[in-house]
Amino acid sequence: MNPRELLKFLPIERFRNPPPTVAVLRLDGVIGPRQWRTALSLGSHANALDRAFALSGLSGVALAINSPGGSPVQSALLFRRIRQLAEEKAVPVFAFAEDVAASGGYWLALAGDEIYAEEASLLGSIGVVSAGFGVNRLIERFGIERRLHTAGERKSLLDPFLPEDPADVARLSALQQDIHETFKEQVRHRRGGKIDAADETLFSGEVLTGRMALARGLIDGIGDLRSVMRARFGDNVRLVPIATERRRRWWLPRRQRFVERELWTPIVDLIGWLEARALWARFGL
Repeated sequence: MNPRELLKFLPIERFRNPPPTVAVLRLDGVIGPRQWRTALSLGSHANALDRAFALSGLSGVALAINSPGGSPVQSALLFRRIRQLAEEKAVPVFAFAEDVAASGGYWLALAGDEIYAEEASLLGSIGVVSAGFGVNRLIERFGIERRLHTAGERKSLLDPFLPEDPADVARLSALQQDIHETFKEQVRHRRGGKIDAADETLFSGEVLTGRMALARGLIDGIGDLRSVMRARFGDNVRLVPIATERRRRWWLPRRQRFVERELWTPIVDLIGWLEARALWARFGL
Protein backbone atom coordinates (compact mmCIF):
# COMPACT_ATOMS: atom_id res chain seq x y z
CA MET A 1 0.00 0.00 0.00
CA ASN A 2 1.47 3.31 -1.04
CA PRO A 3 1.49 6.36 1.29
CA ARG A 4 -1.30 8.12 -0.62
CA GLU A 5 -3.68 5.20 -0.09
CA LEU A 6 -2.70 5.04 3.57
CA LEU A 7 -3.80 8.64 4.07
CA LYS A 8 -7.38 7.59 3.31
CA PHE A 9 -7.52 5.72 6.61
CA LEU A 10 -6.24 8.62 8.74
CA PRO A 11 -8.74 11.09 10.32
CA ILE A 12 -7.14 14.04 8.56
CA GLU A 13 -10.45 15.80 8.03
CA ARG A 14 -10.99 15.78 11.77
CA PHE A 15 -7.83 17.85 12.18
CA ARG A 16 -8.63 20.14 9.27
CA ASN A 17 -12.20 20.74 10.46
CA PRO A 18 -12.37 19.90 14.19
CA PRO A 19 -15.86 19.62 15.68
CA PRO A 20 -17.18 22.58 17.68
CA THR A 21 -16.23 22.39 21.35
CA VAL A 22 -18.49 23.48 24.21
CA ALA A 23 -17.25 23.48 27.80
CA VAL A 24 -19.88 22.28 30.28
CA LEU A 25 -19.61 23.61 33.83
CA ARG A 26 -21.96 22.59 36.63
CA LEU A 27 -23.07 25.26 39.13
CA ASP A 28 -24.79 22.99 41.60
CA GLY A 29 -25.88 23.63 45.19
CA VAL A 30 -26.42 26.41 47.66
CA ILE A 31 -24.35 29.54 47.07
CA GLY A 32 -22.40 30.42 50.17
CA PRO A 33 -19.10 31.27 51.82
CA ARG A 34 -16.03 29.15 51.23
CA GLN A 35 -16.18 27.92 54.85
CA TRP A 36 -19.07 25.64 53.84
CA ARG A 37 -17.25 22.80 52.13
CA THR A 38 -20.11 21.95 49.77
CA ALA A 39 -21.10 25.54 49.00
CA LEU A 40 -20.96 27.06 45.55
CA SER A 41 -18.65 30.09 45.53
CA LEU A 42 -16.08 31.87 43.43
CA GLY A 43 -13.40 30.14 45.48
CA SER A 44 -14.78 26.71 44.65
CA HIS A 45 -15.16 27.39 40.92
CA ALA A 46 -12.53 29.98 39.91
CA ASN A 47 -10.06 27.39 38.59
CA ALA A 48 -12.79 25.47 36.78
CA LEU A 49 -13.97 28.66 35.08
CA ASP A 50 -10.44 29.41 33.90
CA ARG A 51 -10.10 25.89 32.49
CA ALA A 52 -13.49 26.08 30.78
CA PHE A 53 -12.65 29.26 28.88
CA ALA A 54 -9.12 28.06 28.07
CA LEU A 55 -10.17 25.05 25.97
CA SER A 56 -8.76 24.95 22.47
CA GLY A 57 -11.20 25.63 19.65
CA LEU A 58 -13.91 26.75 22.07
CA SER A 59 -17.27 27.60 20.51
CA GLY A 60 -19.20 28.23 23.72
CA VAL A 61 -19.54 27.61 27.44
CA ALA A 62 -22.65 25.95 28.86
CA LEU A 63 -23.63 26.42 32.50
CA ALA A 64 -25.74 23.64 34.04
CA ILE A 65 -27.40 25.37 36.99
CA ASN A 66 -29.23 23.75 39.87
CA SER A 67 -29.27 26.17 42.80
CA PRO A 68 -31.89 27.65 45.14
CA GLY A 69 -29.68 30.67 45.77
CA GLY A 70 -27.84 31.81 48.85
CA SER A 71 -25.17 34.48 49.22
CA PRO A 72 -25.78 37.54 47.00
CA VAL A 73 -22.09 38.42 47.20
CA GLN A 74 -20.89 35.04 45.89
CA SER A 75 -23.64 35.12 43.25
CA ALA A 76 -22.38 38.50 42.05
CA LEU A 77 -18.72 37.39 42.12
CA LEU A 78 -19.42 34.29 40.05
CA PHE A 79 -21.58 36.24 37.62
CA ARG A 80 -18.89 38.88 37.16
CA ARG A 81 -16.07 36.38 36.64
CA ILE A 82 -18.07 34.49 34.00
CA ARG A 83 -18.87 37.69 32.11
CA GLN A 84 -15.26 38.88 32.29
CA LEU A 85 -13.96 35.63 30.82
CA ALA A 86 -16.69 35.54 28.17
CA GLU A 87 -15.76 39.03 27.00
CA GLU A 88 -12.01 38.39 27.14
CA LYS A 89 -12.33 35.20 25.05
CA ALA A 90 -15.22 36.46 22.88
CA VAL A 91 -17.12 33.24 23.61
CA PRO A 92 -20.92 32.97 24.05
CA VAL A 93 -22.31 31.60 27.30
CA PHE A 94 -25.46 29.49 27.53
CA ALA A 95 -27.22 28.92 30.87
CA PHE A 96 -29.45 25.89 31.50
CA ALA A 97 -31.70 25.74 34.55
CA GLU A 98 -32.36 22.24 35.84
CA ASP A 99 -34.63 21.74 38.89
CA VAL A 100 -34.08 25.23 40.30
CA ALA A 101 -32.36 28.45 39.25
CA ALA A 102 -33.93 30.80 41.74
CA SER A 103 -32.78 33.87 43.65
CA GLY A 104 -28.97 33.70 43.54
CA GLY A 105 -29.32 30.73 41.18
CA TYR A 106 -31.12 32.96 38.68
CA TRP A 107 -28.42 35.61 39.21
CA LEU A 108 -25.96 32.98 37.96
CA ALA A 109 -28.19 32.23 34.98
CA LEU A 110 -28.03 35.90 34.01
CA ALA A 111 -24.37 35.31 33.12
CA GLY A 112 -25.65 33.43 30.09
CA ASP A 113 -26.19 35.25 26.79
CA GLU A 114 -29.13 32.88 26.44
CA ILE A 115 -31.05 31.09 29.20
CA TYR A 116 -32.95 27.81 28.81
CA ALA A 117 -34.97 25.67 31.20
CA GLU A 118 -37.33 22.74 31.37
CA GLU A 119 -41.06 23.46 31.50
CA ALA A 120 -41.20 22.34 35.13
CA SER A 121 -37.99 24.09 36.23
CA LEU A 122 -38.39 26.69 38.98
CA LEU A 123 -36.88 30.09 38.28
CA GLY A 124 -36.99 33.70 39.37
CA SER A 125 -37.50 34.46 43.06
CA ILE A 126 -35.91 37.84 42.35
CA GLY A 127 -35.76 39.16 45.89
CA VAL A 128 -33.77 39.07 49.11
CA VAL A 129 -34.52 37.03 52.22
CA SER A 130 -32.92 36.82 55.64
CA ALA A 131 -33.78 34.23 58.27
CA GLY A 132 -32.73 33.57 61.82
CA PHE A 133 -33.82 32.40 65.25
CA GLY A 134 -34.75 34.17 68.47
CA VAL A 135 -33.85 32.24 71.62
CA ASN A 136 -34.15 34.97 74.23
CA ARG A 137 -37.11 33.28 75.94
CA LEU A 138 -35.27 29.98 76.00
CA ILE A 139 -32.26 31.38 77.83
CA GLU A 140 -34.55 33.25 80.23
CA ARG A 141 -36.21 29.96 81.09
CA PHE A 142 -32.86 28.53 82.20
CA GLY A 143 -31.89 31.67 84.07
CA ILE A 144 -29.17 32.67 81.60
CA GLU A 145 -28.33 36.36 81.35
CA ARG A 146 -27.20 37.74 78.00
CA ARG A 147 -24.41 40.34 78.24
CA LEU A 148 -23.55 42.33 75.15
CA HIS A 149 -21.08 45.23 75.08
CA THR A 150 -20.34 47.23 71.93
CA ALA A 151 -18.43 50.31 70.88
CA GLY A 152 -20.72 51.90 68.31
CA GLU A 153 -24.46 52.09 68.79
CA ARG A 154 -25.17 50.11 65.61
CA LYS A 155 -22.52 47.44 66.03
CA SER A 156 -25.06 44.77 66.99
CA LEU A 157 -27.87 43.76 64.65
CA LEU A 158 -30.72 41.42 65.57
CA ASP A 159 -28.88 39.52 68.30
CA PRO A 160 -30.72 36.16 68.54
CA PHE A 161 -30.26 36.11 72.32
CA LEU A 162 -32.10 39.41 72.82
CA PRO A 163 -35.72 40.43 72.05
CA GLU A 164 -36.22 41.65 68.49
CA ASP A 165 -35.55 45.38 68.20
CA PRO A 166 -37.75 47.31 65.70
CA ALA A 167 -34.81 49.61 64.94
CA ASP A 168 -32.69 46.60 63.99
CA VAL A 169 -35.47 45.32 61.74
CA ALA A 170 -35.59 48.69 59.96
CA ARG A 171 -31.81 48.64 59.44
CA LEU A 172 -31.94 45.11 58.03
CA SER A 173 -34.78 46.09 55.71
CA ALA A 174 -32.71 48.98 54.33
CA LEU A 175 -29.82 46.61 53.60
CA GLN A 176 -32.16 44.14 51.89
CA GLN A 177 -33.72 46.86 49.76
CA ASP A 178 -30.31 48.00 48.54
CA ILE A 179 -29.25 44.45 47.61
CA HIS A 180 -32.61 43.95 45.91
CA GLU A 181 -32.04 47.04 43.78
CA THR A 182 -28.69 45.65 42.63
CA PHE A 183 -30.37 42.36 41.67
CA LYS A 184 -33.10 44.18 39.76
CA GLU A 185 -30.54 46.27 37.87
CA GLN A 186 -28.75 43.10 36.75
CA VAL A 187 -32.00 41.57 35.51
CA ARG A 188 -32.98 44.70 33.60
CA HIS A 189 -29.50 44.97 32.07
CA ARG A 190 -29.07 41.33 31.06
CA ARG A 191 -32.68 40.77 29.95
CA GLY A 192 -33.13 44.19 28.36
CA GLY A 193 -35.62 44.11 25.51
CA LYS A 194 -36.89 40.68 26.58
CA ILE A 195 -38.78 41.61 29.75
CA ASP A 196 -41.19 44.38 30.59
CA ALA A 197 -38.79 46.44 32.71
CA ALA A 198 -41.70 48.43 34.15
CA ASP A 199 -43.40 45.30 35.47
CA GLU A 200 -42.48 45.41 39.16
CA THR A 201 -44.22 42.08 39.78
CA LEU A 202 -41.19 40.44 38.18
CA PHE A 203 -39.20 41.53 41.22
CA SER A 204 -41.66 40.50 43.92
CA GLY A 205 -39.74 37.32 44.78
CA GLU A 206 -42.31 35.14 42.99
CA VAL A 207 -41.17 31.73 41.77
CA LEU A 208 -42.06 30.81 38.18
CA THR A 209 -42.04 27.58 36.20
CA GLY A 210 -40.00 27.40 33.03
CA ARG A 211 -43.07 27.95 30.89
CA MET A 212 -44.14 30.97 32.97
CA ALA A 213 -40.60 32.38 32.90
CA LEU A 214 -40.50 32.06 29.10
CA ALA A 215 -43.78 33.94 28.73
CA ARG A 216 -42.39 36.79 30.84
CA GLY A 217 -39.00 36.99 29.14
CA LEU A 218 -36.84 35.66 31.95
CA ILE A 219 -35.56 32.83 29.73
CA ASP A 220 -35.09 32.36 25.99
CA GLY A 221 -36.46 28.89 25.45
CA ILE A 222 -37.41 25.46 26.71
CA GLY A 223 -34.76 22.80 26.22
CA ASP A 224 -31.97 20.72 27.72
CA LEU A 225 -28.26 21.35 27.35
CA ARG A 226 -27.40 18.57 24.89
CA SER A 227 -30.35 19.19 22.58
CA VAL A 228 -29.87 22.94 22.41
CA MET A 229 -26.12 22.68 21.85
CA ARG A 230 -26.57 20.10 19.09
CA ALA A 231 -29.18 22.30 17.42
CA ARG A 232 -26.86 25.30 17.68
CA PHE A 233 -23.50 23.78 16.75
CA GLY A 234 -24.39 20.55 14.96
CA ASP A 235 -24.72 16.89 15.92
CA ASN A 236 -20.95 16.47 16.10
CA VAL A 237 -20.52 19.12 18.80
CA ARG A 238 -18.05 18.04 21.50
CA LEU A 239 -19.37 18.64 25.03
CA VAL A 240 -16.48 18.75 27.49
CA PRO A 241 -17.35 18.48 31.21
CA ILE A 242 -15.17 20.65 33.44
CA ALA A 243 -14.44 19.15 36.85
CA THR A 244 -14.64 21.32 39.97
CA GLU A 245 -12.77 20.92 43.23
CA ARG A 246 -14.49 21.62 46.53
CA ARG A 247 -12.19 19.99 49.04
CA ARG A 248 -11.30 22.13 52.00
CA ARG A 249 -7.62 22.95 52.34
CA TRP A 250 -6.30 22.91 55.88
CA TRP A 251 -4.03 25.81 56.66
CA LEU A 252 -3.63 25.30 60.40
CA PRO A 253 -0.36 23.98 61.88
CA ARG A 254 -0.26 20.19 61.95
CA ARG A 255 -0.74 19.92 65.71
CA GLN A 256 -3.90 22.04 65.50
CA ARG A 257 -5.44 20.25 62.55
CA PHE A 258 -6.84 17.44 64.65
CA VAL A 259 -8.69 19.91 66.87
CA GLU A 260 -10.00 21.80 63.84
CA ARG A 261 -11.27 18.65 62.14
CA GLU A 262 -12.75 17.07 65.24
CA LEU A 263 -14.40 20.12 66.78
CA TRP A 264 -15.06 22.88 64.27
CA THR A 265 -15.64 21.09 60.99
CA PRO A 266 -18.77 19.18 62.12
CA ILE A 267 -20.25 22.42 63.48
CA VAL A 268 -19.56 24.36 60.28
CA ASP A 269 -20.88 21.48 58.18
CA LEU A 270 -24.06 21.26 60.28
CA ILE A 271 -24.74 24.97 59.93
CA GLY A 272 -24.17 24.75 56.20
CA TRP A 273 -26.43 21.72 55.91
CA LEU A 274 -29.26 23.41 57.85
CA GLU A 275 -29.00 26.53 55.71
CA ALA A 276 -28.99 24.43 52.56
CA ARG A 277 -31.99 22.36 53.62
CA ALA A 278 -33.96 25.52 54.43
CA LEU A 279 -33.25 26.95 50.98
CA TRP A 280 -34.05 23.76 49.06
CA ALA A 281 -37.22 23.24 51.14
CA ARG A 282 -38.63 26.52 49.82
CA PHE A 283 -38.94 24.78 46.43
CA GLY A 284 -40.27 21.45 47.70
CA LEU A 285 -36.90 19.71 47.22
